[in-house]
Amino acid sequence: MLALRIHINELQEGCILAEDVFSKTNRPIISKQTVLTVQLIDVLKAFLIKDVEVEKTLISGTPFIPSEAVSGNEAPVQNMGDLTFLDLFLKGKQDHKKEFVSWQSGIPVDIAAIRSLLMPLIDKIEGNTAYLFRLHKYHNQEDYLYHHSLAVGILSAYIAKRLNYSKGDIAQIALAGCLADCGMAKISNSILMKKTTLTLGEYEEVKSHPINSYQMVKENRLLKQEAKVAILQHHERLDGSGYPFGDKGVKIHPFANIIAVADTYQAMTSERLYKPSMSPFKALEIINEDHFGKFDVAPLKVIKSGIMNFSTGSKVRLSDGEEAEILFISDKDPTRPIVKLSNSDKILPLEEYRQLYIEEVL
Repeated sequence: MLALRIHINELQEGCILAEDVFSKTNRPIISKQTVLTVQLIDVLKAFLIKDVEVEKTLISGTPFIPSEAVSGNEAPVQNMGDLTFLDLFLKGKQDHKKEFVSWQSGIPVDIAAIRSLLMPLIDKIEGNTAYLFRLHKYHNQEDYLYHHSLAVGILSAYIAKRLNYSKGDIAQIALAGCLADCGMAKISNSILMKKTTLTLGEYEEVKSHPINSYQMVKENRLLKQEAKVAILQHHERLDGSGYPFGDKGVKIHPFANIIAVADTYQAMTSERLYKPSMSPFKALEIINEDHFGKFDVAPLKVIKSGIMNFSTGSKVRLSDGEEAEILFISDKDPTRPIVKLSNSDKILPLEEYRQLYIEEVL
């Protein structure tokens, strides 16, 4: 059983809808994969919804146990082989948080532990590639760091596989992507949890994290030197505008170029304490236009191709508030597909309507 059908009164904050919820309208009142809040649960009750399907795992990564199961003193046992990709991801995020907290207390990085939570996700991603472009939905502002690191590791592996890297290199690139921000554990917690824009001094402290990360893994023999260099260079840019050293062009390792794209894309599509999230379409458009010349083209093409494979038929919200359905995505301009407005059935080729963009994938 991949989801649980439960009575509306069993819902709790952090539940994730497994299916769209309809009332008497053709469009869902709340879309699947939405993380429920107290307010959204009240909306469901206001529409007199009796029951819904939810994922077996809460956004926190813990198993969802309805109160009926609690009263019967029989908590469901999770068999790792039965877990979905989303279950594994949310559990992995919780495990990564434990590792991060241990690094903050000075405990060395356990590469084997990171590998054990990362590799099952990489093995399972082949049949679940659509999740790659929805991972930003499965976190809250407070768990951004742990979510981001795990997502970057998975996306880096996906890109590396599409670029025909060997299985061993894919694993190393994934580990480097996941550990690229481990040096954030050395940054002041007041900065990590700050809810407003960082000051220049605070930003300079954050920019030290690639060096911190490298120092934390440099002696570990389970990580190849290429992966360690990628961790150090994941914020370098091809045009020399990156940090910590301003390296450019061929001085930047190919592993680092992959992680740079995955890291930037995931950061832009995720909601942070001081910055709202963007849709995958908008993020890629900004990377293409505003960051031209900074990133390797090959990893970017992989992400664009991935969006094309899963997005046809997806429901989206445009920047003017209108909801629409994606009808066609072209190779030439995948961030500007042809859409059909839900309210009027009007067809809009977004390539011709440059003032509009896709604000959110529903």
